[in-house]
Amino acid sequence: GVCCACGASSMAAAGGAAPIGDSAVGGEDQAERRTGSAVQGPAETLGFYERSENEHRRRRKRGRSLSDLSLLKFISAELTRGYFLEHNEAKYTERRERVYTCMRIPRELEKLMVFGYFLCLDAFLYVFTLLPLRVLLALIRFITLPCCGLSDRRVLQPAQVCDILKGVILVICYFMMHYVDYSMMYHLIRGQSVIKLYIIYNMLEVADRLFSSFGQDILDALYWTATEPKERKTAHIGVIPHFFMAVLYVFLHAILILVQATTLNVAFNSHNKSLLTIMMSNNFVEIKGSVFKKFEKNNLFQMSNSDIKERFTNYVLLLIVCLRNMEQFSWNPDHLWVLFPDVCMVIASEIAVDIVKHAFITKFNDITADVYSEYRASLAFELVSSRQKNAYTDYSDSVSRRMGFIPLPLAVLLIRVVTSSVKVQGVLAYTCVLLFYFGLITLKILNSIVLLGKSCKYVKEAKMEEKLFQPPPASTPGKPQNKSQSKCKATQGLPTDENSSPSSVTSQPVCQTENASTLLVTSNSDEFLTTPDEEDKDIIQESSELKHRSSKKDLLEIDRFTICGNRID
Repeated sequence: GVCCACGASSMAAAGGAAPIGDSAVGGEDQAERRTGSAVQGPAETLGFYERSENEHRRRRKRGRSLSDLSLLKFISAELTRGYFLEHNEAKYTERRERVYTCMRIPRELEKLMVFGYFLCLDAFLYVFTLLPLRVLLALIRFITLPCCGLSDRRVLQPAQVCDILKGVILVICYFMMHYVDYSMMYHLIRGQSVIKLYIIYNMLEVADRLFSSFGQDILDALYWTATEPKERKTAHIGVIPHFFMAVLYVFLHAILILVQATTLNVAFNSHNKSLLTIMMSNNFVEIKGSVFKKFEKNNLFQMSNSDIKERFTNYVLLLIVCLRNMEQFSWNPDHLWVLFPDVCMVIASEIAVDIVKHAFITKFNDITADVYSEYRASLAFELVSSRQKNAYTDYSDSVSRRMGFIPLPLAVLLIRVVTSSVKVQGVLAYTCVLLFYFGLITLKILNSIVLLGKSCKYVKEAKMEEKLFQPPPASTPGKPQNKSQSKCKATQGLPTDENSSPSSVTSQPVCQTENASTLLVTSNSDEFLTTPDEEDKDIIQESSELKHRSSKKDLLEIDRFTICGNRID
């Protein structure tokens, strides 16, 4: 029994010892596995651990840099940081050129304005000086015609007929203006409130532009109806209806300008000058209406012509206001100095508005200041072409079409105001009037000579001499050409030189082939803005893909006065 127990205990001890040995061996194996895995791990995932170490280092550096930041270091960095403008040289060069362009705009614009002002003055003085003499010569020719005999089929030349019509319209409208009571109109306008007068003045400006845009068409229709060759049978209502329409137009336009002058006179004579201030601020509203619109060269040309006409008209209105005020104060020279600051304020505001308006329009539309020299050359071409043998219009009429300045209504009003303000009595007074008339003739001749010389210089600088020798357009009114003729038939007498520009005032439309990619609708200065017939509509439909064809036209084609500087097609 003892042996069995000892054997069992020894076996139990051996059995217990065996697991302990196994566990030790197993522990050693696990430790070896751990060390083996620890040794093998970095070898297998070496890139991961290197990346993690790099990230750890970056985080450590970032933590150090964040800890190093302070307000003083930030301010120091802001004060010492730098940059290089030459990295964007083209951008800054363009900005500098824009600044230089804006600095050149006042000088170039005023050159154009001065030249255009003297053009308007020349056309305006023509009505007072040379027109009466030309009418007198035409009447002498008509009276002495039976004695001299008919060397020509025409009794009078077309230019003489137009001169007589202008003189008769001027005289009739002058006598009709005697029935307009200026004093009653002045007190009627003065009794209105400031807001009403402001609205009235704005309405008068719009009406003046509408009258100017349509008035020259009425006068041109009268001139053509009176001088059209008799062998041509065209449909018209006759010379007499056209004549009465022209008289009515000149009379109504003269009354409109008189109301404008009266409103301006009320503003000058108001005690608080509030109306005058509001009227001057109205000029700056014009900047808002035009600066932020897209303008091309032709549109800017029309607006420049409109500004020239508006400035000249304002000067005449100021002259009328001064005459009326001086008459009321018995021609006291001291009162002229009272009016002088207000007159200067009106002129200065007009010039400032024009400069600012044109400066920003050229800036926003990327137009250079050299474009105003082109406009001046175009106006000079009109003057030089009117002196040619093949001229088809009078110079004053070309100025009217180009700028919308019609001198007849303004001349009627000025004659009426001067005759009512200045009393002529005695031989000495009539002698002074005669000397004043001779002085006006001298001023007109000197002005014409200087303008003609300057115009020839500008035309030569623009290299437009060859256009002067091209024949005027010879299209038959009332008989439009068909589409095949208008596209492919070459006009007679036109040079076949491809380099010659077909879009000048004195040139004819050039033949255009059917395979041409573009079809330009030309518009010469002797054509009127009438409703197109069916054939013209077809041509316009064929060229509808040219949405902005006005930008490709020559400046000499822009002959119609518009309201907002945009051509009315």
